[in-house]
Amino acid sequence: MIEHNLIRATLIPEIVKMIAEHFRISESEALNRFYRSATGANLADDETGLYGQSPLYIYGLFLEEQSENDRKKEEK
Repeated sequence: MIEHNLIRATLIPEIVKMIAEHFRISESEALNRFYRSATGANLADDETGLYGQSPLYIYGLFLEEQSENDRKKEEK
């Protein structure tokens, strides 16, 4: 389990940097958005195995989730 935390500790900064650049927001805001997302929750859950994926793959999942959330908001 500790090794999974170490892996996440290297993945998250890379993911956050990509989010910040994509949305043109601070890394602090990007981190908040990521931690509030389902993707962030899945990364924190060892059962999903998401920690074994690349930062770019996880970033892609986050973007898909954000797009889906935006579509749902527009439908309301």
